[in-house]
Amino acid sequence: MTILKTYARLWTDDLDQALPLLEGLTGEQPHLRLAFHEIALAAIGNFLVIAGPAEERARYGHASATVVVNDLDALQATLESAAATITTPATGGPTGRFLYARHADGAEIEYVEWTPELVGRIIHA
Repeated sequence: MTILKTYARLWTDDLDQALPLLEGLTGEQPHLRLAFHEIALAAIGNFLVIAGPAEERARYGHASATVVVNDLDALQATLESAAATITTPATGGPTGRFLYARHADGAEIEYVEWTPELVGRIIHA
């Protein structure tokens, strides 16, 4: 299992208002933009910007980062062997599969296995 990318999570009420500053800071345009339920997401540089109503954002606020891996099943075995708790089991989403885990030290992370198309376009570009 390999970590392909790690995103710091940024929370905002308005995605379009947040992006210009991040575009200036990173010198990049968003490489991923999508909606998931009532949440709008954009990935730019090493930031994952999450926007939407506060009550909807709160459903995802327990995770401190989003980590993209190449093999979610191998990751889950590694997490479980390290006494982590899977708080949201592997589930399909718009970018591939994801799970949420609480590490033994209490840190909570979202782990994502992207589709091959996204890995090729973003990681191996």
